Amino acid sequence: MINDKQNLIVKLTFDFSLKIIDFCELLRDLKKYEMATQLFKSGTSIGSNTREAQNAESKADFIHKFKISAKEADETQYWLDLCKASKHYPTPEVSFLEELEVIIKIISKIISTTKNK
Repeated sequence: MINDKQNLIVKLTFDFSLKIIDFCELLRDLKKYEMATQLFKSGTSIGSNTREAQNAESKADFIHKFKISAKEADETQYWLDLCKASKHYPTPEVSFLEELEVIIKIISKIISTTKNK
């Protein structure tokens, strides 16, 4: 088992997943089931793929898992932006969106650094 406290991106994505769960519960309470499902899947997948990358079988596998995390983060950002722009959905907190931006930047840096090694 990995020590998440020593791995910044694993910790950030785990904490972000917990916030996604809370936001999705809010959406479900408002009967916004389709959005809740989409957001839950993409938002929690960022952390699960990041965690999976920690046990990658090769450098290529490690990069691949982080590329999936990056794609899921972009998708999550899309759903959150839709919520923000729509008058029919609750607006996510600015700090929530900023946290996702930080995660996206770190994942991008991990991918580029690993490719260049």
